Amino acid sequence: MAQPFEFLFRVRYGECDPQGVVFNARYGDYIDLALTEFMRAAMGGYNALVDMGYETQVVRLLTEWKKPARFDDVLKTSVSPSHFGNTSFTLNFEFVNADTNTLVATSQATYVLVCAKEFTKQSIPAELKSALQEGAVGKQINQAG
Repeated sequence: MAQPFEFLFRVRYGECDPQGVVFNARYGDYIDLALTEFMRAAMGGYNALVDMGYETQVVRLLTEWKKPARFDDVLKTSVSPSHFGNTSFTLNFEFVNADTNTLVATSQATYVLVCAKEFTKQSIPAELKSALQEGAVGKQINQAG
């Protein structure tokens, strides 16, 4: 199996709740950050999609929490496509503590491709599907410092 795209980042203080762990809703933010970097690695950035006349809409988002992540932890997020439909695609996200190699959370997000002007569903063009499947394989972005 091909090496997935990886995005590393550091947990910031403001992302933690009074229990001292990453607040659960922040994983949605982390998914969006990872998607942004995945798109940059796969096709030059999200704006390349917009330039093609498309946008994406999240229609399903699932996160399963496994272990806590805390302030200053470095999370390694792997992103890999898992399903392509006619107008939708699903990406899997895996959050691992980069120092301990402990699985923190897994997520799955399903996106629908829509027309940027009318927000109507659009079929995924072959070149876009190929870019999402192959364009970011094995690449890594490290924003952890």
